[in-house]
Amino acid sequence: MNRSIQYTLSLLFVLFSSFAFSQSTATIFGRILDTDSNEPVEDVSISILGGTQSATSTNKDGEYSYTIPADTEIVIVFHSLSYSEVRRSVKVAANEKRQLNPSMKFKNTLIIVDVFDSKERNQQLTRINPILMTHIPTASQDFNAILFTLPGVSNRNELSSAYSVRGGNFDENLVYVNGIEINRPFLVRSGQQEGLSFINPDMVSSVLFSAGGFEAKYGDKMSSVLDVQYRKPTRFAGTVSGSMLGGNLELEGISKSHRFTWMIGSRYKSTKYILGKIDTKGQYKPSFIDVQGYATYDLTTNWELDVLGNFASNKYQVIPENRETDFGTLNQALRLKIYFDGQEVDKFTTMLGAVSGIYRSNDEKLNLKFIGSAFKSKESEAFDLQGQYYIADLETDFGKPNFGEEVGERGVGTFLNHARTNLTAYVYSLEHKGTYNIDRNKQILWGTKYSMEDISDKLSEWKFIDSSGYSQPTTVPYIPQEEIVLQDVVKQKINIVSNRVSGYLQGIMSRELKDTSNLSLTAGVRANYWDLNKQALFGPRATIGYKPHWKKDFLFRLSGGWYYQPPFYRELRDVEGHINYDLKAQTSIHAVLSSDYNFRAWNRPFKFIVEAYYKYLDNIIPYTVDNVRIRYSAKNNATGYATGIDLKINGDFVTGLESWASLSIMQTQEDIKGDYFYTYYNSDGDTIVPGYTANYVPVDSTRTEPGFIPRPTDQRVSFGLFFQDKMPGFPDLKMHLNLLFGSGVPFGPPGSERYKQVLRMPPYRRVDIGFSYQVLRENRKLKNEKGAGRYLKSVWLSLEVFNLLGTNNTVSYIWVEDVTSRQYAVPNYLTQRQLNLRMIVKF
Repeated sequence: MNRSIQYTLSLLFVLFSSFAFSQSTATIFGRILDTDSNEPVEDVSISILGGTQSATSTNKDGEYSYTIPADTEIVIVFHSLSYSEVRRSVKVAANEKRQLNPSMKFKNTLIIVDVFDSKERNQQLTRINPILMTHIPTASQDFNAILFTLPGVSNRNELSSAYSVRGGNFDENLVYVNGIEINRPFLVRSGQQEGLSFINPDMVSSVLFSAGGFEAKYGDKMSSVLDVQYRKPTRFAGTVSGSMLGGNLELEGISKSHRFTWMIGSRYKSTKYILGKIDTKGQYKPSFIDVQGYATYDLTTNWELDVLGNFASNKYQVIPENRETDFGTLNQALRLKIYFDGQEVDKFTTMLGAVSGIYRSNDEKLNLKFIGSAFKSKESEAFDLQGQYYIADLETDFGKPNFGEEVGERGVGTFLNHARTNLTAYVYSLEHKGTYNIDRNKQILWGTKYSMEDISDKLSEWKFIDSSGYSQPTTVPYIPQEEIVLQDVVKQKINIVSNRVSGYLQGIMSRELKDTSNLSLTAGVRANYWDLNKQALFGPRATIGYKPHWKKDFLFRLSGGWYYQPPFYRELRDVEGHINYDLKAQTSIHAVLSSDYNFRAWNRPFKFIVEAYYKYLDNIIPYTVDNVRIRYSAKNNATGYATGIDLKINGDFVTGLESWASLSIMQTQEDIKGDYFYTYYNSDGDTIVPGYTANYVPVDSTRTEPGFIPRPTDQRVSFGLFFQDKMPGFPDLKMHLNLLFGSGVPFGPPGSERYKQVLRMPPYRRVDIGFSYQVLRENRKLKNEKGAGRYLKSVWLSLEVFNLLGTNNTVSYIWVEDVTSRQYAVPNYLTQRQLNLRMIVKF
């Protein structure tokens, strides 16, 4: 497999290189300064007017370098949200380097990125400022944390980067980096095992997110899209950061000819400090390492070669020792104590390599992209964990001296969990994407993709529970009496090789009406075929945008379409490890009506967004969620729906600092076909559980079909807040607040029927706060700066408080039984209040 990857990438390199032909280029470079203060202006976009060639931007020093077509009259646009736009007409000879140093006038108003970008505004897309990830306080230290406060997005585990959107699950979200689809790990059971998500925040230039109703150019999943672009460097620079949870190093540069750019980022994360405060005490040895590289090379004026590579090694090892958890109510307080033997060692190693050849025509109308990629994931779980436990009553009388102490024993037991699981997955892809600009208001997009998947999985799992009759010698006639029957036994060897073909065609147009209002239409179709289940799919999608000619800046959108999600390996496998090769794609039909309103308050810009949606779900696969592990039934035997409303307001509540608040109200339910239960009655007409004593012999029964029941992600209310403030008189001292609230989601006893899993977890409530101080910035250098200090661009120091309110948030439950065969759901709590110190240095 490794050799075939090398051959594939070599062939792609030769193929793309063969397209190159000699065309002349030129370079413009310079430094952009503020007209009034003469200070450098950062993040100014430099592009060609009316073109599709990738733009570049200025760095911290206001410097830029940009390759342009030679011997051609073009207009260079210098654009910044906070400064008045500047345009310069140039014609530069081949191989010439010309300096352009325009100055820019500050507008005295700060415009939020997603307010006036009309193209994205007409789509169901939200642009997120990646710089905010530098300051958002989060225990995961992960890029995805910036999504969790957005409307429609739910995350109930600060240790995990997984999220659900509008009633979907973790496997229903698309993630792209530079147009390349990113895969999630397969075997992760808990947030403690999760390492670093793919996206390196130090390398990001732009982020787009859609919670539904997205375009046909995005792939075949039902819930959301996260579209991330890595930047092209303009000079040598870097970032070094470190905290009590790990550290990052990012370096980037550009060649003297400005044709070759490179960027490499490495990250290390350890949650040992965080895990030291959870209920289960032990020796935790988590180690998560990630290295990424991104390089571009301008073969000619028209052809560009891009290479993206990633290697991630995540290891989670724990030797648990003991656990003590108090639970119950004020009147019935209980305590669970567990003493452990054994250990757990999990390893997740992933690799990705991608080569892209990009062609841009001289007239900037045609853009072609060819992508070849290879992905490998090697994952293993190995644990033998024995726990001996007992449940005790606690004294609940405040007046007694032994209040809160153990006063009685309810039950004792032992459990033993075993697993030896090894999975290896390969995904190879060849893809082509194209764009043709008919004129300024019309555009055609198309694409096609072929992928081959090779997945091998060896499963060996079982549980043994000796608690009040859970595990006893079997009474099955064909099994000897002395044998013990284990629970949840899974022993399988699986190998699946399959091929997928997909494609899309999409058109975009906009038109100004007679009353100067604007109407836009984006319409397209997607097609998909998978040779494993022999299913061909065809789904239309469309978005209509209307901006009326009103004094107030309103825009209305109506989006909808058919969103099919063909099954991947996780959906194919049921809880016993069996594969359903005939499993069909799940279907979600979206209807989204939305509006946004740009306005000014306190002489600062704001934006208010409201979106109402309804999703009809068909052929869906029922599943259960335990922590972050999803276990599918591998049957298309349910229909359902998700409906709700999302609201968000964002803007400069404090001058120069963007903040937002979001509120989501949602309901999602499913009806599983063929599920039912009987209610039994005795001779007195009382409801009973059938037994063998005189009054527990059923004489009558009724059959009931549960109908629609809440899906595992049915979180009715969620609220997110990201707020920034600065100290009056000390603008370099800032506060960053991250607040999340989510109402309880359904759960139930393990192994029970889905209609019984309608209990509710407590709400998720979490507040993280950070205080940051900018020690060094462009216009304020360190005193007596010498040596390496003169190369520093900025230095930030941060103090963060995780879980400021010390809330006990529940992520899942462990189920135990006492001597009366009564089951108890004992909560598994997440992390407690902790401090974190962080330092970020840019040079």
